[in-house]
Amino acid sequence: MRKLIIASASAIALMGVAACGESAAEKEADARAEAIEAEANVDVTRLENAADQAQTDAERDALNDRADAIEESAERRADAVEDAARNNPNTVPPAQ
Repeated sequence: MRKLIIASASAIALMGVAACGESAAEKEADARAEAIEAEANVDVTRLENAADQAQTDAERDALNDRADAIEESAERRADAVEDAARNNPNTVPPAQ
């Protein structure tokens, strides 16, 4: 839970700094990217908590690996949304 709170606070702080000088499309893309990452953070936190309660090392490792994969996937999707807005500020792709 603490990780989720820290991640959310960091994301909000970064959004405030990044908002300066952005187009509306870039701001919308940033918000979508943050939503993608926030949703993934919830899933990652759940998996990490389950890993902490795992009965075996193999189960713990599998849960942590799954959490890492979700986090990496979310980062790639969020980056794609932001890149699309920077490359073509007139359109923003829908969140995936």
